[in-house]
Formats: sequence, C-alpha cells, structure tokens
Amino acid sequence: MRHPSRWQRLRDVILSTEPRRRTLVSMALLALLLMTGSAGVMLLVAHANVAVNATAVQWWAAMSVGGLVVMTAFIRSGATARLRDPSLTIPQMVWTLTSGAVAYVLAGEARGLVPSVLAMILFFGTFGLTVAEVIGIGIYALLAFACAIGATTRFSANPFGYLDTAYALMVAIVLGGCVALNLRIQRIRAKLQQQREALAQALDINRELATRDELTGLINRRAMLDLMALEHRRSLRNHRPLVLAQLDIDHFKPINDQHGHATGDRALQAFAGTVRATVRGTDVLARWGGEEFVLMLADTQLDDARELLERIRLAVERLEIPHATGSFQMSVSAGLALHLPGDTVEHTLERADQALYTAKALGRNRVVVANRPAATVPPLNARA
Repeated sequence: MRHPSRWQRLRDVILSTEPRRRTLVSMALLALLLMTGSAGVMLLVAHANVAVNATAVQWWAAMSVGGLVVMTAFIRSGATARLRDPSLTIPQMVWTLTSGAVAYVLAGEARGLVPSVLAMILFFGTFGLTVAEVIGIGIYALLAFACAIGATTRFSANPFGYLDTAYALMVAIVLGGCVALNLRIQRIRAKLQQQREALAQALDINRELATRDELTGLINRRAMLDLMALEHRRSLRNHRPLVLAQLDIDHFKPINDQHGHATGDRALQAFAGTVRATVRGTDVLARWGGEEFVLMLADTQLDDARELLERIRLAVERLEIPHATGSFQMSVSAGLALHLPGDTVEHTLERADQALYTAKALGRNRVVVANRPAATVPPLNARA
C-alpha cells in the first residue's frame, strides 16, 4: 500500500479529503488568489503614485483579502455545508464587487485598471448562480459603481473630464457585457440540463424496455434469469426453500385464431393481472414467451406453493374475457419444482417444465409437482 507523499498530505490538510468540500475550497482559494493579485496591483499603484493615499489602499487591501480569507476558512471548516449556497458564491461576489467599487475611488488616475478586475469577478461567479441571481448581482454592481463614480466626482479636486467619462463608460460597458454574457451562459446551461434530463429519461425507458414485457408489464425472461440467479445464491446462503413454477395458458392458439390477436393480448393481460393479484408481493412473475409464464416463490415450502398454484388456477378459471360476440373463459396448466441446494436453476426449470407437460398430458387445467430426481447409485465395482 502506497503512503501519501508530503505534498498530498499538505493538500489534504488545506483542501480536505471530502470530494465536495475539496472542490468548494479550491474555488474559494482561486477567488482569494485573484483578490490577492488585485490587491498587489493596487499596492503597486499606491507605491508608484504619490497622488494615491497609500494608507487607505493598504487598509483596503487588508479588508478585501481578509474578507475572502474568512469566507474560505468557513467553507473549509464545513460550516457552510448545510447552506443553500455552500460555496458562498453570492457573499464572495458582493464582497469583491464592493471592494472593486472602493478601489475605483482610491485608484485615482489608475482607476482604468478596475474594469478588468470587475469583469473577472463577474465571470468567476457565472457557473454557480441562477438567472435571477445573475440579474441581481448585475444590478448591485451597477449601483455600487454608480456610487463609486459619484464619489470620485464629488471628492476629486479636478473637474470631471473626458478621461473620467471614458472610465465610467468602460465600467458600464463591462458590466452590461458581463451580465448579458452570463445570462447567455445560463440559458445554455438550462438547455443542457434539459437535454441531460431528457437523455436520463430515455435511458430509464430503454432500461425498462430491456427488462419488462411491454404487453403485460411483467419482467421478461432475461430479467427473470438474473433474479433467479440472485435468489439461488440467497437460498444457498440462508438455507431457505425456493420453488419455481412454469405456467401455460391452455389452448391459447385457438383464442388468437378464432377471436384475433387483440383479444389474445387482452387475455394475456387479464391472466397476468389475475396472477399478480393472487400471489404475494415477494413472489415474482415473468412472461417467459408467448403464453408461457414463470413464477418464482422464495422462502416457500412445496405444499404452500402447490396451494397457491391451485388458487391461481381457480382464479384464472373464473376469468371472463370479452370479445366481439360475447366472452370466453380459459384455464391454465402449471408445473412446479422445489429448487434443490446442489442443483442449478436451469435444471429446476427443466423439472418444472416436465411437470407442466405432465399436467397437459393429464388433461390440462391442473397443477403437477415435479418429483425429486432419484439419487444415483454407484455401481458395485466403483464402491470401495
């Protein structure tokens, strides 16, 4: 077993080992890194330009970076896990937009740097917001920077010139463009989500069609074989009895020939509904093919299984199937076999099928139980 390296252990300490929280912390650290870079640029401007209040910029940098540090720590601690927005996307964006608006006021002649930071902030939160939240953040950004532009005009010693107008227009263009692009991305996301849901629904339908008989709603032969293999293993493990039964509607071909396939389909549906209404919820009925069905009775003694098949036979016998000129009745023959611990499911099905043929040979409309296979006696010369 490989032990994690020192770098991997450090990464687990910083990001967490929980996959969901790891992703959230990674995104928060990215936002923190971007804000730290922006703060570094502002400090560089304050250092190079005596017209910029260096003390105010230093306080701004500490507050801007510190706020995101606190939010990142909350996300890493797991304290936000139960919130609707565990990544704190909206608080982070509001904080950084407010910091950007203050930076616009503090930057003086270098305020032309702010629109690029603003665009980065708005794009950062695109994939975590709804359409309504994108619009709300856009409105807040417009108001925040309108206040920043107004404050710049109010407290600046110089009159509002063409450069200030250009900066204000650039902020408005960046805000409008980012919001419009974000809304476009949200529409694309919504469309992709609809396509994923439609694909998932189609896959569910395909899985259902692959395991269900469309006419009767019963599971099909393929699904039943899988269930029987599973029940076989459970029976061996828990030492509980398992009974398999083969059922066949008597004289079904004449029903189709005399009354048409639509009536035959109704007969199959009525038969399936009657059997399902008679058996227990834990019993499994499958359409095996045509008018043949297989019933799996888990944790059932052979005598109890025979009584249940008799009830099924009587219930089917009482069915009235309507057709164009009246109605008709039908009957069912059944063969059942106890699944033996050392036997295979396929062999038990063969024994049930042989019992079914015996039931038909004896006149149909009856239940026959398969005999246990005789034990093989080794020849004298093989005993020792």
